[in-house]
Amino acid sequence: MSLGVSIIEATISEAQDGMRLDKALADLVPDLSRERLKALIVEGQVTTSGRALNPSMKVAAGQAFAIAVPPPVEAEAVAQDIPLAIVHEDAELIVIDKPAGLVVHPAAGNLDGTLVNALLHHCQGQLSGIGGVARPGIVHRIDKDTSGLLVVAKSDRAHEGLARQFKDHSIDRLYAAIVYGVPQPGAGMVDTWIGRSDADRKKMAVHREGRGKHAVTHYRTVQKLRGAALVECRLETGRTHQVRVHMAHLGHPLIGDPVYGRERKGFKSILETLGFKRQALHAKRLGFIHPVTGEALSFDSQLPADMQELLSELHV
Repeated sequence: MSLGVSIIEATISEAQDGMRLDKALADLVPDLSRERLKALIVEGQVTTSGRALNPSMKVAAGQAFAIAVPPPVEAEAVAQDIPLAIVHEDAELIVIDKPAGLVVHPAAGNLDGTLVNALLHHCQGQLSGIGGVARPGIVHRIDKDTSGLLVVAKSDRAHEGLARQFKDHSIDRLYAAIVYGVPQPGAGMVDTWIGRSDADRKKMAVHREGRGKHAVTHYRTVQKLRGAALVECRLETGRTHQVRVHMAHLGHPLIGDPVYGRERKGFKSILETLGFKRQALHAKRLGFIHPVTGEALSFDSQLPADMQELLSELHV
């Protein structure tokens, strides 16, 4: 076995009997996408009794397969001169106000033009290496189409100190969201478990206790709007798509959310007129203890113009 290769063993259940191999394995191994599994099969990394396999072969209950997963090879990000809205910077870290539409770090489909590419140019390569060659300095991230504040580590000691604060949930993170409808009660706490959706592996979903990761969001209605509301969400934990999933779970998905919200009657023309094409979510406050100096830092960001326009349009 090559260095770094991990072996995953999977046995076909009665539920997968007669399925295509790639689809059956995607059900059994949720951490790997069907496309990734298909590629591994074609590359000869999936075996059973030494036989050559193909993705479309039909499987039978009880069949056992071994999946050899080589370690991912990260492409080194390149420096690019992309404008940044810098809220704070010192020798150890930098706080950015990210615009909607900017991807945080390079990945398949977005190999350049990301925040990391911009930071490498601005910081002249002086970013913490803990995140790997494709994610230098990245301690946390916000979605491409979410705007707002995030902190990036310039040194390894800052990276380690910030990571500890994120792990123990001591970071102060407040989001502003514009949601369909008005939550009742107007304030409360959502306490669930969040993990990958069974129906769509690209989505997250609320699951039973113990499945996925524990997620807690405190919400408060700030302003009632026409068929909608401006809500503040304070994150006690930081799970993937947490605000989006939790507000949808309450029955009040974010306006413009293409994944967790369905467009409601009367909103289509408003969004088209405004050219609003993203989830209405903004990371408005970020507070933490400076990992080197020990100073308490807190930063606030105003709602971006597109969300301000949406608020004005929906004003009662």
